[in-house]
Amino acid sequence: MCPAISRDEWLLDPGVAFLNHGSYGATPRAVLAEQERWRALMERHPTHFMSEELPSAVRSAAARIAAFVGARPNDLVFVENATGACNTVLRSLHLAPGDEILLTDHGYAAVRKAAEYVARRAGARVVEAAVPFPLQDAAQVVAAVSSRLSSRTRLVIFDHITSSTAVIFPVHELTALCRAAGVPVLIDGAHAPGMLSLDVPSIGADWYTGNCHKWLMAPKGSGFLWVAPQRQTDTHPLVISHGYGQGFTAEFDWIGTRDSSAWLSVPAAIDFHERLGGTKLRERNAALAREQSSLLARAWNTERGAPDALTGSMATIRLPLREAATAERALALRRKLFDDHRIEAPVNAFAGALWVRISAHAYNRPADYARLAACFHP
Repeated sequence: MCPAISRDEWLLDPGVAFLNHGSYGATPRAVLAEQERWRALMERHPTHFMSEELPSAVRSAAARIAAFVGARPNDLVFVENATGACNTVLRSLHLAPGDEILLTDHGYAAVRKAAEYVARRAGARVVEAAVPFPLQDAAQVVAAVSSRLSSRTRLVIFDHITSSTAVIFPVHELTALCRAAGVPVLIDGAHAPGMLSLDVPSIGADWYTGNCHKWLMAPKGSGFLWVAPQRQTDTHPLVISHGYGQGFTAEFDWIGTRDSSAWLSVPAAIDFHERLGGTKLRERNAALAREQSSLLARAWNTERGAPDALTGSMATIRLPLREAATAERALALRRKLFDDHRIEAPVNAFAGALWVRISAHAYNRPADYARLAACFHP
């Protein structure tokens, strides 16, 4: 297992037990320095940079992240984040009254709202598959989605790794199920790059999006959208600009003046990830999350949200509290953890209980989780 890396590689507050890499990530000093280098190049000669240097630089960076996730460069474009990518796909759909968009109840709330907005404008509707929680095995996820597919389903959206419950969904099995029914698939892989080893095309989805600012540790504002070749003609960015009609990558690479330094710094983030071990780092982080979530569940006499097979570098543990599981109470507990104990960890209300979600990255150590364990008692 890779050893923990010194927190000095990051700007993290040394007094905080930071167990929430999953929400916004944490960008290392080395990657931030690369972003500043790109910004300086841009400001040294803005016109030349934007018109002559940026187009090839964006494609070069896109080729690097494409290789990291097993894709062809021309099938992948940069976006600000996975939520924006999901909006892009939803706004590119052609829906009719009575059509359905299928999601699960573990899905990201922002993506659900985007789906509801698009469906409402077309006279369509959003359908929800209730996935059991805590989960025992992947078959429960497949069964839940299968039970809600219908002849009216026009798109299925599911997470690769769920945000609030930290479960790895069986994406290959789910995609095969939907393809057999003739339904296109959008996978929200916000947490996957840098947590899991990826071969995106092999999953068989129509669209796949991931964030680079989370587990891959790139700057905020860096994500990608992979689109299967047969879907690229009808998939357009939210902002239509000069590239419209010139092809998939041309439309997305230029949508007007923007600071692209986060995108251009993704290769440096991949280099940093590999320097810390790459595959071994991912395995180390997952092992730490599984080990410490099990220790917390035993300390509190509660349970984990998912077994090891469905757990990566994040895990959820039920809190030992007998009280109403509301979003307001979850937020209050999260604030109390930070204000009283200097612990950053999200608390969520789900399936009638309160759950804490822990993350494990290179800078985390068992002592971080021991601080959390002492905050609650069975």
